[in-house]
Amino acid sequence: MSLATVTDLSRRLSLLAGTVVLALGAFGAPSQAAGTSTCGEEIPCEIGNGEYYIHLPANRPADKPLGAIFFLHGYKGKAINEIRNQSFLQMADDLGVAFVAVQGVNGTWSFPTSPRDLRNEPAFFDSVLQDLSDRFGVDRSRTMLSGFSEGAFMTWYTACEKSDLFAGYAPIAGAFWEPLPESCVAETPYLFHVHGTSDTVVPLEGRWLGQGKWKQGDVFKSFDVWRRQTGLEDTEPKTYTEGNLTCEDWQPEQGFLELCLHDGGHSVRASWIKRAWNKLTEMKDWAT
Repeated sequence: MSLATVTDLSRRLSLLAGTVVLALGAFGAPSQAAGTSTCGEEIPCEIGNGEYYIHLPANRPADKPLGAIFFLHGYKGKAINEIRNQSFLQMADDLGVAFVAVQGVNGTWSFPTSPRDLRNEPAFFDSVLQDLSDRFGVDRSRTMLSGFSEGAFMTWYTACEKSDLFAGYAPIAGAFWEPLPESCVAETPYLFHVHGTSDTVVPLEGRWLGQGKWKQGDVFKSFDVWRRQTGLEDTEPKTYTEGNLTCEDWQPEQGFLELCLHDGGHSVRASWIKRAWNKLTEMKDWAT
């Protein structure tokens, strides 16, 4: 073989190697990008200054818009623990909605009277809603915000500041903090509250925290904020019992106010959230 032939062969092999590298790079780059943008179940979806987890229903309805239930964990909680909660996932599958577990900064939530101000939470929730719409096709108008304990405090304040951000609110074991707002800037929400009469962590009457620096608000007085605002402060509620819940509600011209009590302590059940979603669905006429 001549020197010219060897040189030409070497050049061809070099060009071929370069082509292979370029091809691998071309195919590898999108794969890597897709991996970083894919999220769901126990892989968090990262946006701006936070993250959330999502479980899509096993039997997603093809003939209806996809709704979503947001859930806010308690103090020092982790959203990943909520997305691993099988009762929550079963609830979402039964209802045919997405279950979205949002992560608080350092496991906490920043509401107006809280000891911290780490993030504009309503603005962050709005970003999550938009991301859910863009990534998963969630209908922003068919969403409900729920939360437990400190997550319930945040749920109350979100309803007070921007009730139209979600179609409904289902706080469990947590209301306003002292000093309670005189009124809310938002219109009356569809609010379904559940609380235990034996709760000692967040008692119905509230309690002092941080050696007297902060005080959880009284649940009944928290409802009075909305009742005064809607002219229902002297109106007797409708009362009824459903399962282990004893409930009373008020029907303003806009929205809905419901307080349900059980004889247990500081706890949350998927069935209470599911019940709120079903009532909201009926009131919003989503079933048709």
